[in-house]
Amino acid sequence: MHRNRVEGNWKQVKGKVKEKWGKLTDDDLNVINGRRDQLEGKIQERYGIAKDEAERQVNTWVNRM
Repeated sequence: MHRNRVEGNWKQVKGKVKEKWGKLTDDDLNVINGRRDQLEGKIQERYGIAKDEAERQVNTWVNRM
């Protein structure tokens, strides 16, 4: 899925994000609002992982969409 499609379809994608990264709260998802950099940052924060690992996870997830 292209980056802009994630942002444009955020309401539909939020549920899938929550399934993949269950530690993200509804408030987190509202703040992220489809912005990939925000998604990566929140994943990094909630899961205590490095930035490059969060980017890798999001890239893998987006490519599977």
